[in-house]
Amino acid sequence: MRGSEALQSFDSSPVLTEGINMAFNPLIPYNELPLLPPGQDLETKPVLKKCISANRALAELKGIGDQIPNQSMLINAIPLQEAKLSSEIENIVTTQDELFRAAMEEGGESDPQTKEVVRYRSALRHGFKSVDEGGFRISLLEEICGIIRGESTSFRAEETVLIGNPVANDVVYTPPVGRSVLGERLRNLESFILNGEDLDALIKMAVAHYQFEAIHPFTDGNGRTGRILNILYLVNEGLLKIPVLYLSRFIIQNKQDYYLKLRGVTEMQDWESWLLYMLEGIEETAKDTTKRIISIRDLFNRTLERCRRELPANVYSMELVELIFVQPYCKIGFLVDAGIAKRETASRYLRALADIGILEGERRGRVMIYKHPALLDVLTAE
Repeated sequence: MRGSEALQSFDSSPVLTEGINMAFNPLIPYNELPLLPPGQDLETKPVLKKCISANRALAELKGIGDQIPNQSMLINAIPLQEAKLSSEIENIVTTQDELFRAAMEEGGESDPQTKEVVRYRSALRHGFKSVDEGGFRISLLEEICGIIRGESTSFRAEETVLIGNPVANDVVYTPPVGRSVLGERLRNLESFILNGEDLDALIKMAVAHYQFEAIHPFTDGNGRTGRILNILYLVNEGLLKIPVLYLSRFIIQNKQDYYLKLRGVTEMQDWESWLLYMLEGIEETAKDTTKRIISIRDLFNRTLERCRRELPANVYSMELVELIFVQPYCKIGFLVDAGIAKRETASRYLRALADIGILEGERRGRVMIYKHPALLDVLTAE
């Protein structure tokens, strides 16, 4: 559901009462949403303490990524898991098998939900490429949301969006409405992201995420676009070289707290609780992702050595091994497109990898698909 008829899903926890923001009424568009920066000290002692450990974990993640010889191994596979998890927050669910098949046949036949998840990964890639090449700009979010939705998308103007519990028909927040109101806040958000205050970058990321969700500039796709904004900010600030830190798993595991902390800022100006939540998510996610990348690196090195020992000399190559880490579901055409071999030879190469137990082949119609089970286990491990 979109536009003025939409009651978008949101946590419906009890309304906070102490220190309540008297300018806020959940049934009225929050056109008084304050501009950034917030009018209070954000760098409290607990927040600064958490910043130290979160920044340390993020720096370790950035460093470990450099140990992967072909960065496409991470850029192609890890964002696909983020796409799945981020979409699950919006109740868009697909299976791992459907997802990897659809990613392999991008643009091919698949169910609507799987297509939507694959579009999310495409939006991630587009955003990363744009920021990497030209830096962040607020209009990029329109492009990202458009890719997610599969249609041309613009910031809303007069459309009203209601956020709440669709089952109980309970409205807990109505974002700002009006072209001038939204335009002013979006320009302010861009200025804060690009210039902003002299704040720790992770604090700025958390503040920007709240503000984007509070503005809610689209009639649909705000949650997923807002989560992509997080990673684009980190890349734009040089805190990460490649887009591998995603908070969706943490948010799913702590979903009620996520919405409660967002509402705490709106209703009580409780920035500290929100910042501590986001910093904990960054630290925990960075540590988990570091472990996952180490597992990918170690598996790659073991696979490389095994292929060197067990494959015929005229089959083995570094490029072949790298490809099956870039493409966990592989087919002959991928080897041809990569310039590794022509079709008949490529088929022989993949069969050889299956013969030594690295890949598992299965026929899908007229096409043979080769899965990489060990890599899939690493990528999908909880």
